[in-house]
Amino acid sequence: MPNTVAQKLIASHLVSGEMIPGREIGLQIDQTLTQDATGTLVMLALEAMQLDRVKTEVSAQYVDHNLIQEDHKNADDHLFLQSACKRFGVWYSRPGNGVSHPVHMQRFGKPGRILLGSDSHTCAAGALGMLAMGAGGLEVALAMAGEPFFIKMPQVWGIHLTGELSDWVSAKDVILEMLRRHTVSGGVGRIVEYYGPGVDTLSVWDRHTIANMGAELGATTTVFPSDRLTREFLESEGRGENFLELLPDEGASYDLEDEIDLSNLEPLIAKPSSPGNVVPVREVAGEPIYQAYVGSSANPGYRDFAIAARMVEGRRVAEHVSFDINPSSRQTLLQLIDSGLMHTLVSAGARVHQAGCNGCIGMGQAPATKQNSIRTVPRNFPGRSGTREDRVWLSSPETATASAINGKITDPRVLGLVHPTIAEPRGGLLSAEDFGRPLPLEKARSIELVKGPNIASMPEFEPLPDTLTLPVILKTGDDVSTDEIMPAGARVLPYRSNIPEIAKFSFDVLDDTYHDRAMSVRDSDGHAVVGGRNYGQGSSREHAAVAPRYLGLRVVIAQSFARIHWQNLVNFGVLPLTFESESDYDAIEQGDTLVFENLRNTLPSTQAVTLTMKGKDRRITARHDLSERQVDVLLSGGLVLWMREKNAAAV
Repeated sequence: MPNTVAQKLIASHLVSGEMIPGREIGLQIDQTLTQDATGTLVMLALEAMQLDRVKTEVSAQYVDHNLIQEDHKNADDHLFLQSACKRFGVWYSRPGNGVSHPVHMQRFGKPGRILLGSDSHTCAAGALGMLAMGAGGLEVALAMAGEPFFIKMPQVWGIHLTGELSDWVSAKDVILEMLRRHTVSGGVGRIVEYYGPGVDTLSVWDRHTIANMGAELGATTTVFPSDRLTREFLESEGRGENFLELLPDEGASYDLEDEIDLSNLEPLIAKPSSPGNVVPVREVAGEPIYQAYVGSSANPGYRDFAIAARMVEGRRVAEHVSFDINPSSRQTLLQLIDSGLMHTLVSAGARVHQAGCNGCIGMGQAPATKQNSIRTVPRNFPGRSGTREDRVWLSSPETATASAINGKITDPRVLGLVHPTIAEPRGGLLSAEDFGRPLPLEKARSIELVKGPNIASMPEFEPLPDTLTLPVILKTGDDVSTDEIMPAGARVLPYRSNIPEIAKFSFDVLDDTYHDRAMSVRDSDGHAVVGGRNYGQGSSREHAAVAPRYLGLRVVIAQSFARIHWQNLVNFGVLPLTFESESDYDAIEQGDTLVFENLRNTLPSTQAVTLTMKGKDRRITARHDLSERQVDVLLSGGLVLWMREKNAAAV
């Protein structure tokens, strides 16, 4: 039977289940990726599991999020991560090497492999013909220990590309077009696979941009073929031996299909404050801006910075605009210096920042209050920039740079510039010496983990009780993101290794009284949260699950969930339920009390869970949609306790 690229990748790694959409499957993982905002919990989990050494082909830890060292917290975590990498056999990418996703593609990515990362934008590696997925840190830790990764088999959504991008239209406009058509939940339960003659016109870095922001569609991941351009990319990085051709079979069919003629696209932009709020740039042209920002994991390629440099050559950006250049990797920074284009950018008024995530995650470069910031980052959720009342727009580097020149949102086509041709320079500038190599096992066993005062052990949670009486202390609307459940930024992320402290910021963007109200009922049964559609979209950060769980969250009932957050809730022993009717969502108000009975017998036997609204004489039926394995995890109190029970039973 002819197969798509995604189907080939899954079939070659399938260890349990059937490739039927909606059924749970288990996949063997080749590579893992962790970053410092989530990696500390991963390493603490490996310690708790008493793992001797990772069992993957490659596991790499990147320091890219928490680079600002305004006190000891981030620096202490860097030392902890470095020591943990030495202890467990993990490659360590030190601060300044760059953002995990482009650096992993340059150094470690291999066509035909499955990559699991504790970052939702791990899907960017689909640009290399990999099946690359984001997941919670606990699941990544289990994969590092050699355990399969379990997921519901997605549908494969084929996007047939034809034509070729016009001047001043780039890869960012392709994914913005997908978001314009399908919104932030259009990819839920799906793998997006691009194919067709238009793919041949997109460089590997173009594909990276498109695959990266597949996360904003809610997709499980994005896949491109591994072809001639993949081989050329790997050869340029000195890794040509890693090439494997991987193409869809002739006659392969997709569960769903769509088509984009690249020739018909125009410059697009996502308005504040959602990646799905997309319109043509020409419709909002003239809006004044305060900041234009080029870089991030969504636009990390050399050409993304080079095109900006060529556009500002001989010019200066508008005097009121902060033109922020955020190099994605040390290699790209070196390439820009060697080519002289960094000189061009700085001469035009650019502010150059260190290679890392930086402003994308609210770690510096926060815009002024209520001022327009046009950025090439993947997300513009409220407050993610580090400014509570922000106005962030998402665009291509071409649109961001044209806007910096004019001081207002500008369609780059109106500048009258000749579109430059950008030649990709030599890669392979980062070598093994730029990374901490895994130590031999005997030497690794002697390494002591370096723990500063802000690093606390992972909390343990009790098994799920049979009966729960829970006040609803928060009710949300649709598309609540993990940035709103657990904010990022310089004031919050330094506590990612300290759950009791970071828990104080839970739901702070939505309701700054949540923490105190949760603590007031924590010593009883705990509490519940009610959510709308696509609850938990965005970042994979499991702090959005573990911190509310630490405060006593036991149940979340929503109209629908984003995949990774749904899994993270289960991993920490929080029961995720979905409403069967919208009227039930409407019936529950903040302050109501929900009663759950006979849970330990009900969950294993049926997907229907009946609850009562105390004092309102109303019964509601919700669904849990959990596999048998996930029910066991939930009843155990979470993934750590479940794994411990599993290991004890095997002895």
